[in-house]
Amino acid sequence: MIQQFSDWLVYAILNLYPQSRLGEAINFFVYDSVKIIFLLLMITFFMSVLRYYLPIEKLRDFLVSHKFFGLDYFMATIFGAITPFCSCSSIPLFVGFLKAGIPLGVTFAFLITSPLVNEIAVAMFIGLFGWKITLFYLGAGILIGMLGGWVLGKLKMEKYVEEFVWKFETRGGVNVENKKNKFSVGVLKTVSKEAWGISKKIMPYVLAGVALGAMIHGYIPEGFFEKYITKSNPLAVPVAVILAVPFYSNASGVIPIIESLIDKGIPIGTALAFMMAIVGLSLPEALILKKVIKLKLLVAFFGVTASGMILIGYIFNWIL
Repeated sequence: MIQQFSDWLVYAILNLYPQSRLGEAINFFVYDSVKIIFLLLMITFFMSVLRYYLPIEKLRDFLVSHKFFGLDYFMATIFGAITPFCSCSSIPLFVGFLKAGIPLGVTFAFLITSPLVNEIAVAMFIGLFGWKITLFYLGAGILIGMLGGWVLGKLKMEKYVEEFVWKFETRGGVNVENKKNKFSVGVLKTVSKEAWGISKKIMPYVLAGVALGAMIHGYIPEGFFEKYITKSNPLAVPVAVILAVPFYSNASGVIPIIESLIDKGIPIGTALAFMMAIVGLSLPEALILKKVIKLKLLVAFFGVTASGMILIGYIFNWIL
């Protein structure tokens, strides 16, 4: 139905030719925008309901007071997946978790996963790539977070966290509101307001990313990238990750661009590694983290996380 609407609007109402570059670009923009925004609203609402009944303070207290024999890394990545934060906005929670007594490795597992996996990324991946690649990506994001956090925890680098972080005063106690278990009209209004607020902030990035993706889709010739970035090039994945670090974006802005690059011949593993590095590793994140951790730990975090992304890129190229 969305494709029929896009074809009707672009070719019947706007009177553009289907074979023209402009027609293909605008059709791509309309189709992806409608589809992604629809999925974004639905999944953001569902995740808002989940966050309503699983507040940040409760999970933080849960992680501090329970021993999971390694499953605490998994719990931290799941929490990262249900929080709609970019790499920079995750850092205040990173500080709060350390102050609350959550181990450094577990805290890094959250920090790695939070920008990579969230409802926005899920909604867009389902719409653009389908369920199979979405599930692969979710598993990859959680795996990178767990393994990266575990490695950083084993390195025993707590001494490289700035002293003021351990003295940082959080709000007294665990501030958890008493919430009714029943789903009422009031709860519906609360979660709908949160979901709409998140979606409204994200939509401009979605539209900007889809617009750039539409330009790539309509105007860059087929096979343009295949000359330079192929599965047979062993350096393509690490170069893609390194080149992504100077950029900074959230998933909503970069995923539509990645779709167009894949359509133009970039291997999916290379493209996804590039995307992961953009949303999970960036210079702004490094500058903010430098205020709370020392250079040695910052380098270790970037190195471990980038290595995980490169490995996932190779695996995706091999499997898909």
